[in-house]
Amino acid sequence: MFESIKGKRILITGATGGIGSALAELFADYGAHLGLHYVKNHKKALNLLKKTREKTSSEIFKANLLKSKEVMNLAKSFIKKLGGIDVLINNAGSYNHIDFRSLDEKSWQNTFDLNVKAPFILSRDVFNSMKDQGGGRIINISSVNVKYSGSGKSLHYIASKAALESVTRTLAKEGAKYNILVNAIRPGLIDTPMRTKIKNYSEKDFLKRMELVLLKRAGKPIDVAQMALFLASEAGDFITGEIFTVAGGD
Repeated sequence: MFESIKGKRILITGATGGIGSALAELFADYGAHLGLHYVKNHKKALNLLKKTREKTSSEIFKANLLKSKEVMNLAKSFIKKLGGIDVLINNAGSYNHIDFRSLDEKSWQNTFDLNVKAPFILSRDVFNSMKDQGGGRIINISSVNVKYSGSGKSLHYIASKAALESVTRTLAKEGAKYNILVNAIRPGLIDTPMRTKIKNYSEKDFLKRMELVLLKRAGKPIDVAQMALFLASEAGDFITGEIFTVAGGD
């Protein structure tokens, strides 16, 4: 089913994170040519590069996605280096646990710049390349909390992910005539290193949240990666404009 992934040129943003690394390693297993984006952790990026190069060809790309110029350069650099792009996975994102009554304008803007603006710019800037080659895939990583509208401490994050889903559906309409298929994935409670970095979010909070999941456990990054693999492969040839939930029944 996934043989069509071999040789596909795939750009993964936030590749050094928990879900990003799972995406990179899974697509490497199937022979995709990878672009691994990172912003700060050069050492981790090099380790991931080494690991994926044991299976396929891959390159690392550094860019601060809060800066529009660097976002545009990322798309341009990837296409120039690999001669085109077949799949864009907008995985990079940020989440700060801040009560909306204490949320400042800069935090709000940074959240939207990273979670909505950067994916839009990348999608816009790879669109013509995909169009010229007869098609492509864009996969955006959202959040299951869009379903619940989040809480007072995640209002800014969930609002940005809801906006990303809106961008997803509109791009799907625009891309359909060119065989550019655009979908989003809503991960649920996924056990990644990012959760330990969230301020004022304890292990007790995590376990309490887990009880709300129908399967009574957290998901793994590979669970999200496998859905992305499905959408990027020929199995997803007749799927666009959809939002897929990977959340254990949550």
